[in-house]
Amino acid sequence: MNLEVLGISVLWIFLFGYVIVASIDFGAGFFNAYSLLTDRSHILTEIIKRYLSPVWEVTNVFLVFFFVGIVGFFPQTAFYYGTILLVPVSISLLLLAIRGSYYAFESYGSAGHKGYAFAYGLAGLLIPASLSVVFTISEGGFVEMVNGQPVLDYWALYTSPLSWSIVLLSISAVLYISAVFLTWYAWKAKDLEASNLMRKYALIWSVPLIITAFGIIVELRGHNVEHYENIVAIWPLFALSGLLFLVTVWFIWKKRSYGTAVILLILQFAFAFFAYGGSHYPYLLYPYLTIHAGFTNKEMAIALVIAFILGLCLLLPSLYLLFRLFLFNKDYVTGKSNDHA
Repeated sequence: MNLEVLGISVLWIFLFGYVIVASIDFGAGFFNAYSLLTDRSHILTEIIKRYLSPVWEVTNVFLVFFFVGIVGFFPQTAFYYGTILLVPVSISLLLLAIRGSYYAFESYGSAGHKGYAFAYGLAGLLIPASLSVVFTISEGGFVEMVNGQPVLDYWALYTSPLSWSIVLLSISAVLYISAVFLTWYAWKAKDLEASNLMRKYALIWSVPLIITAFGIIVELRGHNVEHYENIVAIWPLFALSGLLFLVTVWFIWKKRSYGTAVILLILQFAFAFFAYGGSHYPYLLYPYLTIHAGFTNKEMAIALVIAFILGLCLLLPSLYLLFRLFLFNKDYVTGKSNDHA
């Protein structure tokens, strides 16, 4: 394995970690707001707050690692993506700031405020939608070189069926991942009413998830033939992801093995996510930038690989302790720690 492949693999692992952890976080915020809107807050609010309280502040660590790494490993991405992503990334950063602020206001204020909860939940859906635009742009056809500078065609981007397919997939994935996880989390907390409600949401959002996933492949066939052919070439990985999806939905439908369903969910998205990354190889931006052309020098690459592997080795045990002390702690999950306090 050469340094370019090693570098992008490490970054892809961090991005996958962000996708899973952030999806649970974003979806939980949305379901909390939705429960307030539908007068079901007495069912979901406590279990969701119990999850969000210890983890909301660490969600973006994965994203920070990824952005620092992508510029460090592939400096040319700053040239190509720096200008064209100014608007969508600025929107995402603004939403992240709003979301963090409103969570603090809603959770730590003297009295909760529904407006803060709604803003927090809505921002949680708009953030993945705005960030997913990067995947659309990377497929090519939306960037033109004008006087040696990349220029984004906003009209083509925001009227493209592929763009909206990816946006809808990102929203569906966030809500599905979060619903499956919270189904298990509520069941572990022995809150059967909340678990059953989240189970219904998981089954509901499984439908648009699979439809939009197939829709993206159909759209790619007409938009980026090379990428579509690469996807077809490694179809067994996507088929395995689809099989895991069916087994996960079956467990949720049958109200059994929720913990196994969460593991299968993570594996499902892992196969799909890494298969997608492999099919995109070697392009970072069709057809202008590849991981080979935009790679940093060898010494810098080795230093970054070591730093990121060490960072991963530090981050994973920290997350394990966080989950062990809070999310998987029997007293904390069931709310007994709050009662004692």
